[in-house]
This record gives sequence, structure tokens and C-alpha cells, in this order.
Amino acid sequence: MNLPSIGTLTSMPAAEHPELLARPVAVALRAWKHASSAAVVEIDPTVADTAAMMEVFSLPMTSGANCVIVVGRRNGEERVAACVVRADTRADVNNLVKRTLDVRKPSFLRIERAVEESAMEYGGITPIGLPAAWRVLVDSIVLDIDVAIIGSGIRRSKLLLPGELLAELPFVEVIEGLGR
Repeated sequence: MNLPSIGTLTSMPAAEHPELLARPVAVALRAWKHASSAAVVEIDPTVADTAAMMEVFSLPMTSGANCVIVVGRRNGEERVAACVVRADTRADVNNLVKRTLDVRKPSFLRIERAVEESAMEYGGITPIGLPAAWRVLVDSIVLDIDVAIIGSGIRRSKLLLPGELLAELPFVEVIEGLGR
């Protein structure tokens, strides 16, 4: 199978380079039937933020997908979700995410907590390998990205994969209009 590639980034088989992945990402990839369709690219961690990376490598923002972690409560029960949206959009937290999670006031999970519970680095959190208790909401337009650039769990690399495969991750819920 051909590895996904984009621009001048050098693609390597993700499953063969666990040193470029956070541990839970590497573990999840080993168990995923589509792992051979995922590539990893090593980058300078100072350009790990989406806008910086896209500028440095002259890539369109529409090729990136960001993963943000949202939390809310209902009847004393905490509900956490990872929201994956195309990089040129923002998650509709105050409307669609609020209704989907059925919470009163959603907010972004504190960075320290997101990093600790995901065992991933800030700026590298990805929908692959997240805690099983977290819901994973993916905007339907992310599935249309030919080669999606997502986090690898660490700041010094990114994963590349066909966007449609994000719908094949365990427990993913595809939501139309999640990104605005």
C-alpha cells in the first residue's frame, strides 16, 4: 500500500516508528486494522501548532485536523469528548457539542489534565489512543480530507492518513457541522 504523503513532508510507516508516537498512540495503532494506511512525519516541535506547520510546509489549512478536548457536567456526571475538526474551523462547543454531550456548560479540558489523562503532549493530542471513557466526535468534513494531518501524541511528529479512516477508529461518532 502507498503511504499517504503531502507536500515536502517525508512519510514513514507509522507502525514501524513508535519512537515518533506517544505510547497510547503506538499501542492503538498496533491494534487498528488500518494501521498500514497511517504514515508519520517528523517535524521540528517548534512548528507543531497547526498554523505554524501549515505555513512552514506551505500546506493548506484544509489538510489539517485538530483535536480539542471538551468537558461538561450533567446531574453530577462529568462527560469528556475529543472533538476533531478541520484546521480551518473551530468546534461548535457552545451549541452542537453542548447538545451532543447533553451538558449545561461545556468548556475546554484544562491542558494539564488533558495531557495527564491522554498521556500525550499538548499540541500533539490525537483521536488515536485516547482514554476509552472519552467520546470521540469527528466532524463529517474531516472524512473528506484526502490526506489528513493529525497529531501523533507528541509535538515532534504528525500522523498522515486518509481522512475517511478516522470514521473507522473505535468509538468514533461522526457529527455533521461539528466544525464552524
